[in-house]
Amino acid sequence: MNRSLRHYRFLIELLQPLLLMLVLAGCSTPPSLPMLAGDATILAFGDSLTHGTGTTRDQAYPARLQALIGRRVVNAGVPGETTAQGRQRLPAALAEHRPDMVLLCLGGNDFLRKRDPAATRDDLAAMLEALRERDIPVLLIAVPELMLLGGDHALYADLAERYEVPLLSGELNRILRDAELKSDRVHANAAGYAQLAETVATRLREAGALP
Repeated sequence: MNRSLRHYRFLIELLQPLLLMLVLAGCSTPPSLPMLAGDATILAFGDSLTHGTGTTRDQAYPARLQALIGRRVVNAGVPGETTAQGRQRLPAALAEHRPDMVLLCLGGNDFLRKRDPAATRDDLAAMLEALRERDIPVLLIAVPELMLLGGDHALYADLAERYEVPLLSGELNRILRDAELKSDRVHANAAGYAQLAETVATRLREAGALP
């Protein structure tokens, strides 16, 4: 065997583990959700964007989603809530409603108040941990970094990957950039919440939670 051929084989053997890792990564399946029964309860947990500030409660995204998918969707949105406050409130909400799935949409007030992103990440991680411990599936909904001009904060993608949960990204950013879909600088109007509900329903179907 000549020297160049030996060198070539050495490179192949050296790179083989890396090539295998790349192939496996390309074949990995995205996080999925279990199919929701017809009598399932979904807990929409969040702040004013979940509550429906900017429209009426029956036009907020949880109510619109319930009408779209035929499952009970509880609106557990509290205007002005930070992730730290949500972290404290979540156990009681889970005990009260005993949901089959949670839609988690928090972080906007942290960004508006310029809270340390590491603290926001820790609070969201603690909520995802609590849901995992209770074996409750979750769809994480990303929030724009400054609720105005920025894209989704990177922490949402990081957390979704870490906890292997489906992520809805980009939708709130798109809605809050469109003047026709906003009631003010940081909240949607009825049309915006309707679009959010439609996108959430689509994402749930993509993840396997709906037929």
